[in-house]
Amino acid sequence: MITYWKCRNGFSEINQWKSGCWVRATSPTAEELGILSERFALPLDFIHDAEDVEERPRVDHEDNWLMVFVRVPCKSIDEDGDTVFSTAPLAILMRDDVFVTVSYYDNEVLDDFIKWSQRKRFQSCKGYDLLLSLMLSTSVWYLKYLKQMNSMMTAAEERLEKKMDNDELMRMMGLGKFLIYFITSLKGNSTMLARVKMRIRSLPYDEDLLEDVEIETQQALDTASIYSNILKRQQETYSSVIGNNLNRIMKTLTVVTILLMIPTVIAGYYGMNVPNGLESHWLGFPLAIAISVILMACVYFFIRHSKLFK
Repeated sequence: MITYWKCRNGFSEINQWKSGCWVRATSPTAEELGILSERFALPLDFIHDAEDVEERPRVDHEDNWLMVFVRVPCKSIDEDGDTVFSTAPLAILMRDDVFVTVSYYDNEVLDDFIKWSQRKRFQSCKGYDLLLSLMLSTSVWYLKYLKQMNSMMTAAEERLEKKMDNDELMRMMGLGKFLIYFITSLKGNSTMLARVKMRIRSLPYDEDLLEDVEIETQQALDTASIYSNILKRQQETYSSVIGNNLNRIMKTLTVVTILLMIPTVIAGYYGMNVPNGLESHWLGFPLAIAISVILMACVYFFIRHSKLFK
């Protein structure tokens, strides 16, 4: 789908392209790409790269086109009802008065940016300022999703304190994977931003806006790194707790096994087909039971005060 947006007290949709407007292509078909290529001479090879979910952030320059790939955060719900975070490529192409974005994956960044521009009643936002604004919105959404991840981590931690559950541990492992995705994408965006800064340093752009983008991107990267380190330490702690619990269980089972071996051994000796003087005496069975109980009590007392089982 191709839509055209003009900035007048915020971005609003228009029916056809006008100079300086924003051309937004969302999951475009081959026919729609043909229309864009015929009208604006877009480099289709670059646009097709946006279909690759693993496409890295980068900056290219071809036929006066400034072409940028930005990794934007995404959120979805899987079949089990769990929240899944990921990142996806957003292609941005600029030349003269033409500004085009191409996205093949659902994300909240662009729609939210349009609503935000309407709330702020932007009078003008095009060219490099629009590029920087989209990158700023991307970093803001990284921070929003990171806050949601932190809430999920806190909730999982509270549930694990009450009961060690495999499902909660798997969720925490999934959050660790999402954080790695975010860190990798943010590092790529930061490197890409530095290259864009070098290319536009002699061109007109809002320097304060560029500074905001740098600050927000670095803040999102630092936040993701901190959460990842915290989650890693939590997982190590839970692994230690699980190991300690397993050791306690094994100690208990060892003690029970040792105690049960005592009456087994005594019963084995008395049950042998060898005369022992008690096979026909009425005290034979009670005596075997008494010896077993006394020996079990002594062994239990020894184990209870032994350093080997503490």
